[in-house]
Amino acid sequence: MLWNDALLDAEKVIELNPSSYIGYQLKHAVLHDTKRYDEAIEAFRTMLSKLENTPDTQTRNLHQQYTPPYKAESAIQEAIKARLDDAPHRLINTSTGLLCNREVQISTFRMSAEYKELLSSAMKYPDLEIERIQDVVAAYFGYVMLSHRWEGTEPLLHDIQGKVVYDLDPVGGIAKLQSFCETARDKGYRWAWVDTCCIDQTNNVEVQQSVNSMFIWYRHSTLTIIYLSDVPPSSQPGALANSAWNTRGWTVQEFLAPRLVLFYQKDWSPYLDDRSPNHKDSLVIMKEMGDATGIDAQALIAFRPGMRDAREKLQWVSARVTTWQEDIAYSLFGIFGVRLPVIYGEKKQSALGRLLQEVVAQSGDISALDWVGESSEFNSCLPADITSYKAPPYTMPSLSEGDIETSISSLRHVMGVDFVLKLYALLDNLNAPRFANCRLHLPCIAFRVTAVKRSRAQDQETYEIKADGLHDLRITTTDKLTPFLSRRLTMQTYFLVRPWNRHLLELPDFAESFGLAELPDVDRQSGEDCWSLTGSPLQESPDRFPEAQESIDSALIDQALRLTARLEQPFSAFLLAQQRGREYKRIASDHDIIAQVKDISSIPDMVKTLEIL
Repeated sequence: MLWNDALLDAEKVIELNPSSYIGYQLKHAVLHDTKRYDEAIEAFRTMLSKLENTPDTQTRNLHQQYTPPYKAESAIQEAIKARLDDAPHRLINTSTGLLCNREVQISTFRMSAEYKELLSSAMKYPDLEIERIQDVVAAYFGYVMLSHRWEGTEPLLHDIQGKVVYDLDPVGGIAKLQSFCETARDKGYRWAWVDTCCIDQTNNVEVQQSVNSMFIWYRHSTLTIIYLSDVPPSSQPGALANSAWNTRGWTVQEFLAPRLVLFYQKDWSPYLDDRSPNHKDSLVIMKEMGDATGIDAQALIAFRPGMRDAREKLQWVSARVTTWQEDIAYSLFGIFGVRLPVIYGEKKQSALGRLLQEVVAQSGDISALDWVGESSEFNSCLPADITSYKAPPYTMPSLSEGDIETSISSLRHVMGVDFVLKLYALLDNLNAPRFANCRLHLPCIAFRVTAVKRSRAQDQETYEIKADGLHDLRITTTDKLTPFLSRRLTMQTYFLVRPWNRHLLELPDFAESFGLAELPDVDRQSGEDCWSLTGSPLQESPDRFPEAQESIDSALIDQALRLTARLEQPFSAFLLAQQRGREYKRIASDHDIIAQVKDISSIPDMVKTLEIL
């Protein structure tokens, strides 16, 4: 009643002075508060028109206190674009049950009360409230992703396009789809996405774009629902770990990417009856996930994609399976933060090879070369199958500071400071590993094999190996090596190789500890001074004070001695055989090859960059 009176009062003001803006200002306020947004927006447009056309300059300047409708609409449109850039193209409207493309989603929003209220209120101020606009857009377009495993007959795009999902016959995958949409709707979410029917599987361009965007879509989801079809109601802890969902390749990124997840059992009740808003906050569930997957707690809760710790990430999926063999590599694109062509039919060795090539080339991380098993046809330094990463990598013995100091003391007397500094400089100047045309250019320490003696063990070949600068060792392989007792008695050249790892230089990791506030003694006004810190301590510093130079020299000598001490420890090696074109191929081994330097003075002559096929 009061609102009606207020609206009548506004109409009377307009009637008394039709050319004045005041009556329309009052009318807009009343209509906005009564949620009659279409009429409110029209009243506001009329008010601005009156202000623009008034002959009084002072009154006309009042126009500056407001935002023109076109500017408010443009700001909202920009917020929509930014939000939908990281969202799937097709989503199911959980209210109507209809599959909607991007244009329909935007059209639905523009007809909604949320949009009209936002536009009506945004025009009232001279400065747009961008943060509020973004919040309203994010809330409206928030979507729920489903993580599940395909079973039997799943609905595809053509099965639901132009149909109401809730009206379909609830059999097989349709029943799962309906329950998912209902669950999302009941939790207050308007949009839902399922991989089976929201992607046109017949469109290669769309499939490629979807595979490369999948991690981002899950990352920006408002919620991800994980459906465990084989976990019965009222299950006890442990059922999640034993679910087949935990064996699938794609589900790793589907869990790691989103910030908010909920697990549901077969009857669509929450796992362990945990009704908290985010199961990533559940200590019980996260412990079970950690035990089942081997993924550390920090990554489970707040995973960051990228190249770091490549070998560990490969181990996470080493026992997982996918329907299409190439998918075991494609499912890792988002984990490593790479975008690569999706070529179904290329076979898993090529797909995995292209991914690993990109990881090594971009990051310089050689941990992906640490595997046992069969070599890939893509490149012999890469494995033929992801299962080669199942065994944990060889871990170098942990040296206590006391052990290092003892070794350093010995090295000072035996090798001398000049030698360790030259060795440090030699290794510091090595380039990063790189791939070109499927050929790996690998910086390494290559120990020439001088003798090979065979001794048979069951179905495998065991060889006793002698190499320059190394203690004698044994390797086991299904490949056949040519035995010889002297390098002069063989036409075949072998090398035992230690891929060069720059982490042994113990340089500061600026990728991890970026930020000027964390850098000591940095001139914050000078970019050159700042970046000079990121180089090797071997950089010349002619302009430094003598005391500072002496301190740097002492620190460098200490680093060089520490490096040399670590080079004397056992390490994981692999065997290369020279080919006719003087390139090399890796001889695959079924066990780690652990070697140890016998003569540290021989290393400088063995530092090389080899081209491996």
